[in-house]
Amino acid sequence: MDLLTRGFSLGMRMPFRGVRKRTGLVLQGACGWGEFSPFPDYDAAASARWLQGAYEAATRPWPEPLRTTIPVNVTVPALAPADAHALVAASGCSTAKVKVGDPDDEARVEAVRDALGPRGRLRVDVNGAWSVEQATRKLRALGRHGLEYAEQPVGSVEDMARLRRQVEVPIAADESIRRPGGPEEVKSLSAADIVVLKVNPLGGVWRCLQIAEQTGLPAVASSALETSVGIAAGLALAAALPELPYACGLGTVALLEDDLVARPLMPVDGTITLARPEPDPANLNRCAIPGAGERRELAARLRLAEKELEARRP
Repeated sequence: MDLLTRGFSLGMRMPFRGVRKRTGLVLQGACGWGEFSPFPDYDAAASARWLQGAYEAATRPWPEPLRTTIPVNVTVPALAPADAHALVAASGCSTAKVKVGDPDDEARVEAVRDALGPRGRLRVDVNGAWSVEQATRKLRALGRHGLEYAEQPVGSVEDMARLRRQVEVPIAADESIRRPGGPEEVKSLSAADIVVLKVNPLGGVWRCLQIAEQTGLPAVASSALETSVGIAAGLALAAALPELPYACGLGTVALLEDDLVARPLMPVDGTITLARPEPDPANLNRCAIPGAGERRELAARLRLAEKELEARRP
């Protein structure tokens, strides 16, 4: 596919699930720019879905929007309680998603609730770190802070279904949706109340809309720590969903030290206005991958993804 590509490497303002740097490339086609930035631990199949999403953004028009203003949450990494409180208070968002799964969980969630106030919406993200027994105990304890939902509290779909019958906190499926056969299994086992849809890791906006329809569950568009180029795809999904009852996890550009566009897609008073900014040449030059080793690693990931996509073609 004949597309213009540019590599980038951006530091994170704070570690997020162990990630300290985001490396990838953006590619330009007839319909605009797409982003390919799978995490280093992604296998060929996962990277291929991300490349498929990038190709879609560059070559296929996105659906017509149903709304132009997207409510978003502030994302709180595994910070000390005081830092978590300060981050939420300064965000302007009335919804917060808190990473949990370590000994500071209770204090961090309590601090975020205090920053949000009683009317703010509070959700937690576990990334499948708990067993059913741990999740039952933890969610019953954290539930006193008024949880909107818990995102991927346990690893397997079967365990999510078990947990959902034991706790009152609604359950959202994230990683489970991205596994082969995940949407079908989540639906058949009634394992979740909500689905979290990340455009690039799932293969594009149109694929996410298909999953939302297939599961019949309320959907939350969320990011995978992309630049504003990738976030624009998430906004396109959020704008096209038939209903949008929950704030979306798309306010993550602030976690990056820099961005590829002149006007980053950042929330103002808890919302982001639908837009599709193009990379700025000066920003692309400033954020270019500095080391040959990083460039070779990215090129290898791209080749694996391309090979996987080619193997899927009939």
